[in-house]
Amino acid sequence: MAIYSISDLEKLSGIKAHTIRIWEQRYGILNPKRTETNIRYYMDEDLKLLLNVALLNRNGFKISKIAKMDETEIMEKVTEISEVNFEHNTQLDALTISMIEMDEYKFDKIITTNIQQLGFEQTMLQVIYPFLEKLGLLWLTGSINPVQEAFISYLIRQKIIVAIDNEAFVTGNQVKKYMIYLPEGEMQELSLLFMHYLLKSRKNKVIYLGQNISKTELEVAHKIHKPDYIFTMITEPLRKITVQDYVEDIAKTFPESRILLSGYQVVSKGIVAPPNVSLITSLGQTIEFLNANKKVS
Repeated sequence: MAIYSISDLEKLSGIKAHTIRIWEQRYGILNPKRTETNIRYYMDEDLKLLLNVALLNRNGFKISKIAKMDETEIMEKVTEISEVNFEHNTQLDALTISMIEMDEYKFDKIITTNIQQLGFEQTMLQVIYPFLEKLGLLWLTGSINPVQEAFISYLIRQKIIVAIDNEAFVTGNQVKKYMIYLPEGEMQELSLLFMHYLLKSRKNKVIYLGQNISKTELEVAHKIHKPDYIFTMITEPLRKITVQDYVEDIAKTFPESRILLSGYQVVSKGIVAPPNVSLITSLGQTIEFLNANKKVS
């Protein structure tokens, strides 16, 4: 069971600490416990309640009315709003609640409804990626714990895999062939999986190697498949070589393939790209490249 400060509640809910105190004093929304030195602290139940109250409040419910609702009524109203209101902050609030509660059913219902309304790609771009950005900030500030992050990451991963499987395989000599992977030490594969989906949904052939791939393994796969493109992401410093040296090495090793590179270490380190390397600085640029390449393929 986690313990939260009022600062944690502010970060997770988006409600200012001053407002939280007012809601406590005037409406009894929360009943914080106190340490021996009289410092407020909150439990999981307090956080869950505040997240639900914040969602209702942002959707037009006055705090005085919310204070009169019991827990069941609050949950029912939150569920109703989450299913019909696709406003950005409402969806992020609802996903945050599902993560904190580790509620797979609630998460699935939110994402499935968005996919039905927006399509999978736009759900990723408009809902899941902004949520992951929020998740990253919460992780850095210590406002969520590893098990909650692992829980929600697994569910997102499953959604992407299902979307990939729903796209038909393509064949033929004119089909572009992409080999995608993460280098040794890189373990964050959600973005790579989404790249797989983006490529397959645009009728490209994808050779997905996965994460933590050595250069030797890459060479073996390249010899078998001879891809038109190689895509990778480098977000963490490499262990045995500089990023610049790594880029030059794979460019020299695979001169017949166009190499597409993305990730924080590529974007922020001023990498000089060899002739057969293209640096991709954002997800938007990635999609523009794939759309343009699709048109000419």
